[in-house]
Amino acid sequence: MKYIVLFLKKTARILLKPLSFIPALLMMYLIFSMSAQNADESAGLSLKISQILVVIYNRVKELNLNEYETLNLVIRIHPYVRKAAHMTEYFLLALSVGLPLYVYRIRGIRLFILDMFICVAYAFLDEYHQTFVSGRVGDYRDVMIDAAGAFIGVITVSILCAAGKKTVFAPLSLDKYEIRR
Repeated sequence: MKYIVLFLKKTARILLKPLSFIPALLMMYLIFSMSAQNADESAGLSLKISQILVVIYNRVKELNLNEYETLNLVIRIHPYVRKAAHMTEYFLLALSVGLPLYVYRIRGIRLFILDMFICVAYAFLDEYHQTFVSGRVGDYRDVMIDAAGAFIGVITVSILCAAGKKTVFAPLSLDKYEIRR
């Protein structure tokens, strides 16, 4: 019975491992579809988010801003919201790429380099893709912002994997010793 359970565990891992890349593919699709929006659609979306943030800030701080002050603050924070969106997208991409790489036993500096390479290469491709979209341009500064988000994501993956190795994943690593007993 013990051998059947171990066989089923190993089979499940073999079948499920490739599926671990689905979040990365979904994140890449999300980034691609956001980049496919024309300039007006993209600006409109980030302006709505900026407006929501200002409304929340106004309520929390009880500033009682009038319509003009609210609009002024929305306009002032809008570029930062757009750049924060870039960083967040690539932070999430780095997580969704790095964790499956870890599952495939890519560790340490190799994990760091491969994860960063994939994310930065995708950032370059994304900016190139934007040059074909109405009203959009590819900007190397956006690639740098994307790379910064990816860097934070890769560091987070490294920390999560190191912590998980000692806690969450420790019981899984003992499976290879169960057969020898």
